[in-house]
Amino acid sequence: MSTSWQRRAATRPQSVEATALAVLSVFTVSGVVVTRAVMPEAPELWPGVALSVVACAALYRRQDRPLPVLAVTLLCTMGQGALGYLLTPLVMGPLLWAQYTASVRTPRRAARNGALAAAAGIAVTGLFVPSFHDSPMLSIVNPAAWVLMSAAFGAYVRVRREYAAARAEHADRRREEEARHRVIQERMRIARELHDVVAHHLTLADAQAGTAAHLARADPGKALEIIGRLPETTAAALRELKATVGLLREDTDPGHDLTPAPGLGQLPDLVDACSAAGLEVSVTVEGPSRPLTPVLDLTAYRIVQEALTNVSKHAATRTARVRVAYTPHHLTLTVTNDTVPGRPAPGPGPGRGFGLLGMRERTAAAGGTFHAGHRPRGGFEVVCTLPLDRPDESPAS
Repeated sequence: MSTSWQRRAATRPQSVEATALAVLSVFTVSGVVVTRAVMPEAPELWPGVALSVVACAALYRRQDRPLPVLAVTLLCTMGQGALGYLLTPLVMGPLLWAQYTASVRTPRRAARNGALAAAAGIAVTGLFVPSFHDSPMLSIVNPAAWVLMSAAFGAYVRVRREYAAARAEHADRRREEEARHRVIQERMRIARELHDVVAHHLTLADAQAGTAAHLARADPGKALEIIGRLPETTAAALRELKATVGLLREDTDPGHDLTPAPGLGQLPDLVDACSAAGLEVSVTVEGPSRPLTPVLDLTAYRIVQEALTNVSKHAATRTARVRVAYTPHHLTLTVTNDTVPGRPAPGPGPGRGFGLLGMRERTAAAGGTFHAGHRPRGGFEVVCTLPLDRPDESPAS
């Protein structure tokens, strides 16, 4: 069927239905006439034609009343058999169509019982065809088999439709779950970014303000110097917050004012910011540095940043050491701090925040390993190993 005919059929379902029933009536009446012509004892013509027309007319309600329509077509077909007509597929056309519709649209038990009743009725009707008493295959078996075949085909179509509907529902549910999972992952990622930015910069600003207040009387010049560097810390916090919140923008929003994501190249600035807050940080780089992907570079920077934030908040001393080690396949980050003799460092524990959890989640997302805990000789240590060559990436040349 061409596209134009398909479009017309979709826009005019009643016309298509009337045409199909008219064509079926022509074939059914033709079957009655042909069957009467070839039979040794010709049955009455007009009663057979009238029963065919009534059966075809009943099919108009087959969609909303499949079982009553099946009963009407079965009675008409049995009447034709009782008149002496041989029940051929042409004569049984309305019954076969009604049986198919009932098998598709009714519950399985009702469809099965209807098919068995129709087959039994047709088989009993075959006994009334006197010209074929010596051939039960033509008068009984064949008509009943046609009914059962129509019922089986309808059941097959119904099962296929149910299977397709179940697959579509499963696919929709799976798409919804995947979308919900992506939303949750994106929320967690943004939450980690906001936590790292806010916790780090506010901790440094708080430390700077506290140090300036402490030195206000003893060393006013040093206090003014620290206060003078405080706007740099708050400005850096605003820049990173602006870049992080920019992730929530729509694609159509202008993004020319967003700053690039930080990386290990900004470690000197991070060290300077920590120094302004009174935390002395030493950085050691081992091995030849290698270019990192933007995601891995940001992950490494955030882990070092959060580790230094924890040192600034929780450590007993104001010194920390950062070790960045490059190997052919891994990047190892180590952040350590010591304790004052006789005074253990209170490492981050339950209820102290989400710093360690965020670092662990970032490391897991990058496919690396993470360890944080007290050192045997005192102090606290954070060790993170990130793979430089992920399974889905080719090794760097």
